[in-house]
Amino acid sequence: MKKLYRVEEGKMIAGVCGGIAEYFAIDPTVVRLLWVFFCLLAGGGIIAYIIAAVIMPKKSDINQQ
Repeated sequence: MKKLYRVEEGKMIAGVCGGIAEYFAIDPTVVRLLWVFFCLLAGGGIIAYIIAAVIMPKKSDINQQ
């Protein structure tokens, strides 16, 4: 079963985009570019990123369970 989490290795800010990229098995740069585009277009991307950073667990927290 796949789980969504924040990455700790290779992260830029909080690891949200890296975790989403691992979940969908795509390049993290693509996710980051899409996120920036969403921020510029809709303006809600920054708030969504902050919420995701607070809600999503770290990868190490999932592995400990």
